[in-house]
Amino acid sequence: MIIAMGCDHAGFPLKAKVTAMLRDRGVEVIDHGCYNGEVVDFPDVAKKVCASVTGKKADRGIMLCGSGVGAAIACNKIAGIRAACCHDIYTARQCVEHDDVNVIALGADVVGMQAACDLIERYLDSRFSGGEDFARRIRKLAEMDCSVR
Repeated sequence: MIIAMGCDHAGFPLKAKVTAMLRDRGVEVIDHGCYNGEVVDFPDVAKKVCASVTGKKADRGIMLCGSGVGAAIACNKIAGIRAACCHDIYTARQCVEHDDVNVIALGADVVGMQAACDLIERYLDSRFSGGEDFARRIRKLAEMDCSVR
C-alpha cells in the first residue's frame, strides 16, 4: 500500500511517529510536507496529498492538522476525494466501509500519538463493503463533484 501523507505545522509533531508506524507496517509513504514546524497553510498541502490519491500514485491519503476539520474541508474540495475527520475508532472504520473514504484527517490537538496510530491502523485495515446501497451513495457523491452551483 502507498499512502500520501501531509500535515501543517500543527500536525507536524505527529507526522514522524505516524510515518514510522506506517513504514513498520510495510507501507510506502509519499511525504508532501510540511517538513518542519514552520507555519504552512493546510490547503496547500492538502492539494498535493489529494493529487497523489486522484492521480493513482497513492492508494489513500492522510492529513494531519490542528483539529482535522480544516484539512478534511480542503480535501473535500477536490473532485474524487472523500475525506473524513476522524477522532474515534468507529468512524475510522465506518468511513471506509460505508463511504469509501480515501483521505483521513486527524487533529493533532485532539488525538495523541498512540490514538493517531490506532485510528490510522483501523482506517488502513478497513475496506469498502461494496453493498449496493453504499455503492449507489458513492455514485451520487461522484455526481456532486461535477455539480454546478
